[in-house]
Amino acid sequence: MSLPPAEAPGAAPGPRPQPNSLTDLFVSFTLLALQGFGGVLAVVQRELVEKKGWMTREEFVEEWAVAQIMPGPNVVNLALMIGGRYFGLRGAMVALAGMLTAPLLVVLALALIYARFAENAQVAGALRGMGAVAAGLITATGLKLLPALRKSPMGLPACIALCVLTFVAVALLRLPLVYVLLGLGGVACALTWRKLRA
Repeated sequence: MSLPPAEAPGAAPGPRPQPNSLTDLFVSFTLLALQGFGGVLAVVQRELVEKKGWMTREEFVEEWAVAQIMPGPNVVNLALMIGGRYFGLRGAMVALAGMLTAPLLVVLALALIYARFAENAQVAGALRGMGAVAAGLITATGLKLLPALRKSPMGLPACIALCVLTFVAVALLRLPLVYVLLGLGGVACALTWRKLRA
């Protein structure tokens, strides 16, 4: 797996890859959205970090964390941030349109098809099977992003401990996500702030 240009070891620093135009931004996010069946996190990380190099792994982890605590779908929030970074408000709106236009048409078409075949046992079984694939994609992406935590000011042990606590709170104890974000997210912010001040 090749690293994006910004992360290549020993490479001379050069201009960062970025979208060439608003059209490039729209097409990139449209294609990204159309690939996002069953687990968009894996697709977003691969496209934006590994293929396009628009973000480093560390930037992706940080901005994905911000996108998760904001209201609305995570990937839409991330698209708004990336579009805004490169082209301001116009870029944010174009990235948003790229994320939503084609998938909206696909979802409407699938809804019509599903309404016709929803009672079919084979269709229901196929949809349940896709859940396992989605879980695998999310797990694989999390493991790929784990090395980025080494550069966190908190340190790797604290990051792993917070990951485990978050998993326990959400998956096992089934605590509401807002409490987990406020509680463990607040602890993470406080620890990072303390380390940065030291």
